[in-house]
Amino acid sequence: MKRTVIIDALKSTAIGELIHVCGWVRSRRGNKNVSFIALNDGSTIKNIQIVADLTKFSEEQLKPITTGACISATGLLVASQGAGQSVEIQLTDFEVFGTADPEKYPLQKKGLSMEFLRTIAHLRPRTNTFGAVFRIRHNMAMAIHTYFHEHGYFYFHTPLITASDCEGAGQMFQVTTKNLHNLKKDENGQIDYSDDFFGRSAALTVSGQLEGELGAMALGKIYTFGPTFRAENSNTPRHLAEFWMIEPEVAFIDKDELMDLEEDFIKYCVRWALDNCMDDLEFLNQFVDKGLIERLRSVIDTEFVRLPYTEGINILQEAVKNGKKFEFPCQWGDDLSSEHERYLVEQHFGKPVIMTDYPRDIKAFYMKINEDGKTVQGTDVLFPQIGEIIGGSVREADFDKLNAEIDRRQIPMKDMWWYLDTRRFGAAPHAGFGLGFERLMLFVTGMQNIRDVIPFPRTPKNAEF
Repeated sequence: MKRTVIIDALKSTAIGELIHVCGWVRSRRGNKNVSFIALNDGSTIKNIQIVADLTKFSEEQLKPITTGACISATGLLVASQGAGQSVEIQLTDFEVFGTADPEKYPLQKKGLSMEFLRTIAHLRPRTNTFGAVFRIRHNMAMAIHTYFHEHGYFYFHTPLITASDCEGAGQMFQVTTKNLHNLKKDENGQIDYSDDFFGRSAALTVSGQLEGELGAMALGKIYTFGPTFRAENSNTPRHLAEFWMIEPEVAFIDKDELMDLEEDFIKYCVRWALDNCMDDLEFLNQFVDKGLIERLRSVIDTEFVRLPYTEGINILQEAVKNGKKFEFPCQWGDDLSSEHERYLVEQHFGKPVIMTDYPRDIKAFYMKINEDGKTVQGTDVLFPQIGEIIGGSVREADFDKLNAEIDRRQIPMKDMWWYLDTRRFGAAPHAGFGLGFERLMLFVTGMQNIRDVIPFPRTPKNAEF
């Protein structure tokens, strides 16, 4: 008999007909007359209740059906007698695919900490919380692809292995086939890469932006969506060594149009979650963050504030004068910390903020410099709970200005002639942004730690699973 997925079974109106479902047992309870099995197959946060009449099945037959066991069940679909679901299944036949020893299976019906669940990341998707998170993660990926497809963007695949460091931070994972126990050195004691796979030093990418700009210079507007890597020794709730980035690059737009794109895109993603993930959001709203749904609705119902950095600094300094205490200083020229960003968003304005026109020296070399010579056309979106969720800018399209900034910062660009060629040959005004997918997931799910919105987090000293 063909299997019915549980999300469809719960919506079915075929009362009195046989139905076949498969899944993992969430719990089994009952009395001397009847046993109630809660079954879930991952298609929905909701379980379907299977009722086993103990005049038809012995306790010995049902003994292998414990929490965590995987079974198939066939029975009559009937109107439910209990609260919480409209239908249930009266069991006529079942098969146990895989047992789960109650003494050893760790996901028993008891409170488990997020820290503990990270140690069993191979099993945590079976919990209600992580099932909800990962279904929402799928939906957010679908929202991203749908948005850009509907708006005429092309999905552009940029390399994961690269010889360029987009951010200039140098915190990159090396990729090599060299024998690390016997490294070949040149006469100066430097590692000789001539016998390496690529014949040169290579690393995992920190961003697809630079290659994305090349795509925009031919296709008009593109987006990348893929894994990126930072070898940054950060053990914070907001950092991962491997994470996913969305990076659109668009030709022929200015700063205002870029901010319009940032706001429209992120509202679209949040609206998609509200339209397509409500069962999971209601669960998370009840058990993880009681203000989640209200906060999501507030984002799509409000116009984002557009705030020059200098005005933001003035607001923060005024707050300090009035007794507000920050851990980090906030002088003009400082890179704002998360506490500053969240104060502006959550306390001062009470809505998302797009901060613009940052000091030149705290932003990347490729950002377009304003006429004042001191600031650049950066456009970062700041969100409640998160702080910066999008980092964007207008890119410098003028070859001489870009080259002068590269020289001023003494950035080694000898291997990036290809990037400068986009300014040599048919340079065009263009802009783009980067959105950390897991930062978006934190906001949409209400989870508190970035390790809990990606199936298998990669962090310092942790590469399990």
